[in-house]
Formats: sequence, C-alpha cells, structure tokens
Amino acid sequence: MAYTAPIDEKLLVEDLQNPLLAKQAFQALMKRYGEPMYWQIRKLVVSHDDANDILQNSFVKAWSNIANFRGDAKLSTWLFKIAINESLNFLSRERKRLNQVEGADDEFLIDRLEADPYFDGDELQRALQEAIARLPEKQRLVFNMRYFDEMKYEEISDILGTSVGALKASYHHAVKKIEAAIGSLV
Repeated sequence: MAYTAPIDEKLLVEDLQNPLLAKQAFQALMKRYGEPMYWQIRKLVVSHDDANDILQNSFVKAWSNIANFRGDAKLSTWLFKIAINESLNFLSRERKRLNQVEGADDEFLIDRLEADPYFDGDELQRALQEAIARLPEKQRLVFNMRYFDEMKYEEISDILGTSVGALKASYHHAVKKIEAAIGSLV
C-alpha cells in the first residue's frame, strides 16, 4: 500500500504490526516523520551528526517495540516521545562524560553550536541559539516545541506528560530568559 500525507495512523499501525507489510509501512513512517523528528532532536542536541545518530536510534527503538504499541497515544506522539527520551539520554551521557552537573548550563551545546559547520546564522540567530542552549532542559524542550514547531500545549502535554498549566509556565519563563539574554542585540 502506498502512503501519502497525511497518513492514516491507525492503518499505518496495523500495517506496521503485520509481518507482511511491516517493512513498507516502516519506510512510510520514516519518510513521514523522519524530518520533523530530526529537527526536534537537532534543537536539543545541536550537532547534526549526533542528531542523525539519535534519529537512527529512535527508529530502531520504534521498530523493535512496534508490536507493543497499544494505540493509547497517537503514533506520532509515541515516536516523538522516543526521540525526545533518546535525546535526553544522550545529553545526560554527555554531561557525565564531560563531568558536568545536571541543571548547570550546557556549555558543551554552545561549544558545538560554534563548531557546527551547518550553522550559518547571523549574530542575532547565534545569540538566540545560545540563549536557548542555556535554558534548563524542560524549558528548552517546551520552548522549541511551542515556538519553532508551533505545537499546541495539549500536544506537548501528551508527549512530555506534563500539565498544560505547567507547560505554559515553562514557556513563559523560557521566553523571559531568552528576551533578557538577547535584549541588548535588538
């Protein structure tokens, strides 16, 4: 069966769980969700190469666990949860490797931003990216999902398992911190 956007997620899950159709359905899944997942991961880990590795790991995890997918959430929500968890696990491993304390500024992300050959933004864009990298992890997640991906708070709530009120507060605090960090440049 050929898939076109938008994908009927229920049908896709059925095909993914059918051994005769699973490979073709999984290719459709990767084609449909690969790019948005990549950018969600990339915003968290900064590095293109790390984002690609995490995306591959996320798809491997999804493939390995698709038989256990019960449909309690949308397939896309489940995939983004996997990608975000893989990203957070990666960041945690990086902090340990670099002997950084949880909750401290993730300076290694700023260093990666500076070294990233794919970053070609101007001074204001760089300041924005640095300000985002300095946010606490939860605020960074919420800010990226709401600001860049234009997700609704309800969708973010499903992915992160956090109340809408808490997400709104996190977003508000993130915006204030970013405004303070880049205010002198505008």
